[in-house]
Amino acid sequence: QVQLLESGGGLVQTGGSLRLSCSASKNILTIYAMGWYRQAPGKERELVAAINSGGSTNYADSVKGRFTISRDSTRNTVYLQMNNLKPEDTALYYCNGGLSITRPSPHDYWGQGTQVTVSA
Repeated sequence: QVQLLESGGGLVQTGGSLRLSCSASKNILTIYAMGWYRQAPGKERELVAAINSGGSTNYADSVKGRFTISRDSTRNTVYLQMNNLKPEDTALYYCNGGLSITRPSPHDYWGQGTQVTVSA
């Protein structure tokens, strides 16, 4: 069983920045894809950003140019640098490990979530 642990969420004002971290219990290079999803109250979970073992990335249109996903395989950690945050970015952010950078799969691994709140 692979365990994922998120950290770095918090409360910021519009235009501020946060960096989320996701630490995995195994070498992330053995997991095909790692990514970040978010879910706001009453909304469906959506892909924010993902990266695969070859370095290919995928971003939601709403975060392109503002968010950057990266990885540090020596620390088994993936990061999400979030700049120029907007109130619509407010959500619970989940780390994901699985088979695709475009969509989740039934046997994916998930973290417990970290809350990001952006005030107007």
